[in-house]
Amino acid sequence: MTPMHLGQASQLPASPDEAVLDYVPNPRAGTTYLVRFAVPEFTSLCPVTGQPDFAHLVIDYAPGETIVESKSLKLFLGSFRNHAGFHEDCTVGIGQRLFDEMKPQWLRIGGYWYPRGGIPIDVFWQSGPPPADLWLPDQGVQPYRGRG
Repeated sequence: MTPMHLGQASQLPASPDEAVLDYVPNPRAGTTYLVRFAVPEFTSLCPVTGQPDFAHLVIDYAPGETIVESKSLKLFLGSFRNHAGFHEDCTVGIGQRLFDEMKPQWLRIGGYWYPRGGIPIDVFWQSGPPPADLWLPDQGVQPYRGRG
């Protein structure tokens, strides 16, 4: 389980399918806790117009035996810059891939998308109910009013 990216020069993958996510052993395995990644400048492409779409993603998870290595996650998320996908596909696909590969106790993702055509689209996915003893703070992203 040697990380491919950590401490190495790494190129931005051409697509999410080409991106390799690294996982390392959970340093607190057996302890229920929350890890949060906030991604306020996520971008992808509209599959219809090819124009850029922007979102604020919040990824929360309760680790199992492994945690995702943050540099590989950054490269994976950056690979969406050239990926044409609807908001729903991008948000749910990221959550499902992390859940399927990392096998955390629980995972949720909130995709807070900026308006296209005047309508913000927010997309939420979670793997199931959170563990009963997990402290679960609000994701902290305001309803759309400029997302500022």
